[in-house]
Amino acid sequence: MKMLKITLQGKTYEVGVEVIDGAAPVASSVSAPVQAAPSQALAKVSAVPAPSPVAPAPAPVAGGHSVTSPMPGVVFCVGVSVGQQVVKDQELLVLEAMKMESPVYAPFAGTVESILVKQGDAVLEGQALIQLS
Repeated sequence: MKMLKITLQGKTYEVGVEVIDGAAPVASSVSAPVQAAPSQALAKVSAVPAPSPVAPAPAPVAGGHSVTSPMPGVVFCVGVSVGQQVVKDQELLVLEAMKMESPVYAPFAGTVESILVKQGDAVLEGQALIQLS
């Protein structure tokens, strides 16, 4: 359980959040406002339904190195193709998260062995996007 402080309409609340198997956090309880008297009871929050599962990524290529997603988001565009030589810090693809485009760069020079996502795919933080060798 992770405890967070959230301010809503000028009132600060302490919220208990449970993270389940890397899925999105689910609010499990909310305490009374922080500035309120300690005698106030905890207000229960109904569990938020789990997000629909994302299709599993294709298996990584043996011997390759995965370039992973730095954040959850949607693949905005893929700028490389299989077999293409890339240099360190070359832009491989662009993710869109929270209305912002974030490029993902090659961590080292190599060859694109496989592309595990396509434009429009929703990805999770840490998910393999591209295999380089």
